[in-house]
Amino acid sequence: MADKIRIGVLGASGYTGADLVRLAARHPAMDIAVLTANSHAGKPMREVFRHLSHIDLPDLVTIEDAPWNEVDAVFCGLPHGTTQAITKDIFEKHPKTKIIDMSADFRLRDPAVYKEWYGLDHMATDIQGEAVYGLTELNRDALREARLIACPGCYPTAVLLALVPLAKAAMIDVSDIVIDAKSGVSGAGRSLKENTLFCEAGEGLSPYAVGKHRHMAEIEQEIGAAAGIADLRVNFTPHLIPMSRGELCTSYVRLTEGATARDLRQRLVETYAGETFVTVADEGVLPQTQMVRGSNYVVVNVVPDRIPGRAIVISTLDNLVKGSAGQAIQNFNVAYGIEETTGIAQLPLFP
Repeated sequence: MADKIRIGVLGASGYTGADLVRLAARHPAMDIAVLTANSHAGKPMREVFRHLSHIDLPDLVTIEDAPWNEVDAVFCGLPHGTTQAITKDIFEKHPKTKIIDMSADFRLRDPAVYKEWYGLDHMATDIQGEAVYGLTELNRDALREARLIACPGCYPTAVLLALVPLAKAAMIDVSDIVIDAKSGVSGAGRSLKENTLFCEAGEGLSPYAVGKHRHMAEIEQEIGAAAGIADLRVNFTPHLIPMSRGELCTSYVRLTEGATARDLRQRLVETYAGETFVTVADEGVLPQTQMVRGSNYVVVNVVPDRIPGRAIVISTLDNLVKGSAGQAIQNFNVAYGIEETTGIAQLPLFP
């Protein structure tokens, strides 16, 4: 492609940033122009991530030294609370730049809700209103003209793709949802934490952030909007699994009168019939993380519960790809009018 779109990656030394670079390096419309990582500034990317030694990449620089005038789009892979001011500054100096944010800073539409869950005042409320929630399959039209895209979290992506179509169709009682979620250790980020050390996380299964995980706010926001219910509450418990990547969410739902588990599955089949990246598994086939590892695919299915009037909805994805970097590139493709699967069509890696 003659005129490639120049991209920058904020936070390129994290797992999300590295997977973004891995995918972008083979994207025919992207030219990786800027990579930032304050703690590793001055280093070549291959020194920070050995698996990227096969390609030529710009050296890492600090955010302050990044030449934003040399990029057309910026992917933000920074922790929450750090993206807002940078985004606002880039927009003020380079208003035509598109920003695809993989952090949580623009996902919640209400700044008061953001403060409640993240403990920080939102510093860019003047641009929050233009942020488009980047759940690609369910918000594609709004993404086409977006300048600021707020990519969903990994857990919300898996849960919302499975439940939003059912909530919209009023086939489930959204006031009675229980979500049991499990993620690989990369979901906790690359910074040193005791609970993610090999001896701490290996050979075990650990719940965390019970009753207070911040992704609950996104799930409640989007399912509530789909069902037309404000102040929705869901039961959500995440667990850490001793594997590098992958995520599986099991959602227990109450059916509305007249609906069956088979109806729920058929609704998902109809919703995603034309979608490349969302697969409704064959009847009776249970989604497994092995079905999606290293890919941008999501697999979902519905199973009847032995308790009358209930069903079990299972969804799985790779938390670093469809749960983050892959979906960010999918949104980039939509925003720039590029074939949506470009750069992210890799099949799952197995075994």
